[in-house]
Amino acid sequence: MKYIPKKSATILIVAALLLVPAVSRAQFGGVVFDPTNYKNALLRYLQLQQQLLQLKQTYQQVWSHYQLALQMSKNLQNMPARYRATFSQWRTFTANDFYGNTTGWASAVNGAGAQSVRPAYQRATIPLLPYSQADLNAINATDAQNLKSVYASLELADGANVSALTTVGNIRANSQTIQQQIANLEQDSLSGETSLNTEVGVLNKLNASNVLTLRTLQDANNLRVAALEQQVLQAKQQRDIDAVNLNFAIQMRQQVTQNLAPFNSNLTRSLSSHRLP
Repeated sequence: MKYIPKKSATILIVAALLLVPAVSRAQFGGVVFDPTNYKNALLRYLQLQQQLLQLKQTYQQVWSHYQLALQMSKNLQNMPARYRATFSQWRTFTANDFYGNTTGWASAVNGAGAQSVRPAYQRATIPLLPYSQADLNAINATDAQNLKSVYASLELADGANVSALTTVGNIRANSQTIQQQIANLEQDSLSGETSLNTEVGVLNKLNASNVLTLRTLQDANNLRVAALEQQVLQAKQQRDIDAVNLNFAIQMRQQVTQNLAPFNSNLTRSLSSHRLP
């Protein structure tokens, strides 16, 4: 064991005795005030108060949003009883068939397919027989042109009628599927099931409803086009009638003028050469 010299031990003891009053004053009953720490503690306290106020405001906002979301998430009670309505159903076209020439027409407009429309239309209508070229050559050019225009009107009428029948048949063929889709959409919209009333579920139903609306508008536009074709054809027929009448009036005027020209010439010559007795 190593011994400490007496002189060194004496110095250590004196230093220890000198430090005892300061340490003991801080540990036993003495007060040490640090202004910097106090200032920092006060600032921290004020910051905590502000944070507490912000937390209270945030809590109130979150609570309000929660209450609003809770209120908006509630379903109406008895939706089917309150809003379900009955609409008219697509009916199938029917007609008597005494001579066996209307069954194909009825099948075509009920959705038998586009390929069935023209044969059914031809079976139910009177065939259009053509003039022979010899017969056309035997009449004057104006009457031949009028006949050709009448033929054009009838042939265009046949085309417009076949197109309209095809449109009606296509719409009827898809009517049952569309009605079922509308019924499914109605059932899902009036359902109280949670999975069908989520935000995404509601958006999906809105999209489906928009698509069905577009399809319905497309069918309605097709029907309007078919009706417009009929109107254009009627306007063409009326135009042909008016043109024939005007052309006939012009021809009559020209013939009258030609027939009266010799008579007027002779009358003028007779009057000029006439002498009173």
